[in-house]
Amino acid sequence: MDLTVVIVNYRVKYFLEQTLRSVMEATQGVQAEVIVIDNDSGDDSIAFSRERFPQVTFIENKDNVGFARANNQGIKMAQGKYTLILNPDTIITAKCIEACIGHMEKHADCGAIGLRMVDGNGVFLPESKRTFPTPWVSFCKAFGLSKLFPRSPLFAKYHLRYLSDREQHEVDILSGAYMLCRTDVLQRIGGLDEDFFMYGEDIDLSYRITQAGYKNWFLPVEMIHYKGESTKKDSMRYVKVFYEAMLIFYRKHFPRYSAVMYPIIKAGVIVRASMSAMKRLLVLPFKSKEVRPNDAPWVILSSDSPGAARLASIAQYSEQIPDNGKAQVLIDDSDYPYSEIVNLIAGNRREDIDFHILARRNGVVISPKM
Repeated sequence: MDLTVVIVNYRVKYFLEQTLRSVMEATQGVQAEVIVIDNDSGDDSIAFSRERFPQVTFIENKDNVGFARANNQGIKMAQGKYTLILNPDTIITAKCIEACIGHMEKHADCGAIGLRMVDGNGVFLPESKRTFPTPWVSFCKAFGLSKLFPRSPLFAKYHLRYLSDREQHEVDILSGAYMLCRTDVLQRIGGLDEDFFMYGEDIDLSYRITQAGYKNWFLPVEMIHYKGESTKKDSMRYVKVFYEAMLIFYRKHFPRYSAVMYPIIKAGVIVRASMSAMKRLLVLPFKSKEVRPNDAPWVILSSDSPGAARLASIAQYSEQIPDNGKAQVLIDDSDYPYSEIVNLIAGNRREDIDFHILARRNGVVISPKM
């Protein structure tokens, strides 16, 4: 078997169904198996998906065992030469799979590959490529220096913004939202470290892959990841859990630095919390005065625009994306393969456009704001 796709689900029923459909489309012509592990979502996610994807193996956990442990359940079962760790809120294409497997076949020392992730509106997600969080890198991230000097090789190493996201690079860290690995390497190093419940496990895994003598690569092939880090970074829960994960990483791999890093990271949490509070205080009162894209005219891309409009409760619309000006674009996925949907969203990225996908079979509009 060529490929095993491992997806951990938690309460994203319609996103999961869309992801699985994109996986089925992307793996045509590839010998692949798909394993979905549900972390006690408490809804009908699995019953809903099992009916639509009988070829998929579903595992239903009775508790939320965390991202790492759930992924390991699938990794232990993997029969493919390669294993793709994939989030349930993603859209991938055949090009994603072909490019990664092709790169792996040509480079025996490649252990894992990540891609150019964009969010549901086509915005590049900087967590697509990162470097190891050394004490200096962590300091710059925690205290906002990487944000103040985003193109500086000295201050902005964490997200490697000074490396073009349109070119391939050997990098340190890949995102757990899409990480295609050699299965034998993944199984030999023990999969993901289950001490990480959420966040940080991809950093640890990337590091251990390099410690095993392999290289990690970023390829500029586009895919969609709806709920990237950028959607969570102002959440205090995210800030706290993320930096606690960094402490676990230091205690494990750099114990002599952990005593030094503890006060730095704690101070960083306080700084980030203060910045988030100030942002909410200064920005939120003025947000209502802004004209947002959701006030914009609708554009429906469908062979049955009237039917799509009825399903989405849209009264007035056009059928072509304007060259300029605000717009809400609804793409009917019964007419467009996911490869075209990714190209439409990434290729028409503008500040004044929001994209949505109509899952006609379910009568549901899938949106970055879900």
